[in-house]
Amino acid sequence: MIALVDYGMGNLRSVEKALQKVGGNVRIVQKASELKGADRLVLPGVGAFGDCMRNLNECGMLGGVRDFIQSGKPFLGICLGYQALFERSEEGAGMQGFGIFRGNVVRFEPGVLKVPQIGWNQIRFQKPDCPLLRGVADGSHVYFVHSYFPRPADAGLVATTTEYATTFASMIWKDNVFACQFHPEKSQAVGLKLLENFVQLRV
Repeated sequence: MIALVDYGMGNLRSVEKALQKVGGNVRIVQKASELKGADRLVLPGVGAFGDCMRNLNECGMLGGVRDFIQSGKPFLGICLGYQALFERSEEGAGMQGFGIFRGNVVRFEPGVLKVPQIGWNQIRFQKPDCPLLRGVADGSHVYFVHSYFPRPADAGLVATTTEYATTFASMIWKDNVFACQFHPEKSQAVGLKLLENFVQLRV
C-alpha cells in the first residue's frame, strides 16, 4: 500500500490518480498512525515551505514521515515534499525542514528569467542508475511550477539536473529516498514512467 500524505497542501487527487493509473494501491493518510501497514510513502506539496512544515507538525506527521524514511521503505517527495527534506528554506522565515539531508532551499535569482518557473523543462541524468529513471530518456521534458529549489550539500545525492538561469538539482536519490522538484503527475508519459518505477520498487 502507498501512503499519500494529506496535510492540506498537495494536489492529492492528481497524484492519487497517476499512481493508480500505473498500478499503485493508494491510501490517503492524515495521521502518523495511518502509516502502519504502508510499504511506500509519497509526500506531495504545493505552496510555501513554512506552511508545509507547520501543517505537517500540526497534524502530527513530522515524526511519522521521519520514522518512515528511517525504516528503509521507499519514499517519494514531490515539489514541497522534496524541499522539506533539507535543513531550511529562504522562503520559510527560519522554519526548519526535516534535515534528512544537509543543504538549504534557495530562490531563483530575480531578473534573469521569469520566476516562478512554470512549464516544461529538461532533466539531465547525473545518476543514470537511479531506479526511477529506468526506461526514461536523458533529456526528457517534465513539468515544473516553483520559485525555490534545494541546493544539496552533497552533490552525490543529485540524480538529475535542470537548467533555468542556473543549474539546479531537479531530482535526488539516496538509498530508499527519492525526491523531485518537478511534478511527475503532470509530466505525462515520462512522469507516469517515473511513478510506475516507484510503484514497482522491491521492498
